[in-house]
Amino acid sequence: MHQLIVSPHNGTFLVARPGARAGMQIPRAMYRQLDAIAGSSSPLPDWLLEGVRTALGLDLAGVPVREAVLVRPETRLGYGRATYEINKGCNFNCEHCYLAERKFEGLPWDGKARLLRLLRDAGVLWLQFTGGEPLIDRDFMDAYVLAHRSGMLIEILTNGSRLHRPEVIGMLRELPPHKVTVSLYGATPDSFDSLTRKKGAFKLVEKGLIAASEAGIALELALIITRHNAHELETMRALADRYGAGRTEYGTISPTYSGTPEPLAAQAPGFLDKTSVFKGCPAGHTFFHVDPHGLATMCKVGRENPIDLMTEGLDGLLRLPGIADAQMLRTGGCGGCRLSGTCRVCRPLAKAYQEAKAPLNTYCQHGSEEAQ
Repeated sequence: MHQLIVSPHNGTFLVARPGARAGMQIPRAMYRQLDAIAGSSSPLPDWLLEGVRTALGLDLAGVPVREAVLVRPETRLGYGRATYEINKGCNFNCEHCYLAERKFEGLPWDGKARLLRLLRDAGVLWLQFTGGEPLIDRDFMDAYVLAHRSGMLIEILTNGSRLHRPEVIGMLRELPPHKVTVSLYGATPDSFDSLTRKKGAFKLVEKGLIAASEAGIALELALIITRHNAHELETMRALADRYGAGRTEYGTISPTYSGTPEPLAAQAPGFLDKTSVFKGCPAGHTFFHVDPHGLATMCKVGRENPIDLMTEGLDGLLRLPGIADAQMLRTGGCGGCRLSGTCRVCRPLAKAYQEAKAPLNTYCQHGSEEAQ
């Protein structure tokens, strides 16, 4: 099994180690040197031995190339990142969920395997498994193993309810992810179970955090601030510290991506995120999203004009940048706004707010119709 991944990434060349945050950037000449000896019994070049020893604290002296390094080829597509919504099904019923429907359906295993190979061949180095809840998909573990062995650096975005299972922890210990991000919906059973609408949810997640922390798996907590738990924010932060996890806080609740308002009821007053001015993003150009059926879109929110990768293959992705650019045009409710140049909300998300008839101050930092 490879200990290092050497891969092109958005015009650069990276040396990465699964499960490690640090890495190296190398010039094309060094990448080509490794590519030429990939899979051989040749010794690792001295520059690589010294580099990984310094950057990663890893000693590979005497280890042949075939046992140490997976060299990924250059591709005609420049997609370095992707999210894979392996299934929309979930064992929670969160009040704030951005999915309008959470149907448990998707590709059969052979389709999932083919899709993951397409992602690999599109150049995807960073892959996020998401849902729904990815760990409840019957093929999740097989999909994770295939993606890992294909040379992808993996993030799992999970509610944490099945993270404690021995087979899951064992797999993650053997094949380390880049990180596991667990959504934290409160600091007590009352708040947590109220938002997720599942009795016992908090205890399940605590078991998962304990198991992952003890196994040395890289953890991050996404603190989801809602009307149910805003009063517990300091305790939620302390939970992240207890489990040695990084944390990111999210205070803005969005409508469903299809533009229905139900999640907005969970918004905590005074906790709208203070985001920076939106100046564009690489969605559809260097990054894309895939749903459970293999439909590729610019991102999780901008799902117009999906590309069916299962029928079109990689050629379909050639159309994605144009589709993404069209969705970024500020039309509809934002058309003609004199302040659009300093807006903090991307167009696909603003469209979802507008279709949900959300109050302007829940998504526009200018806060009123009169300001436009």
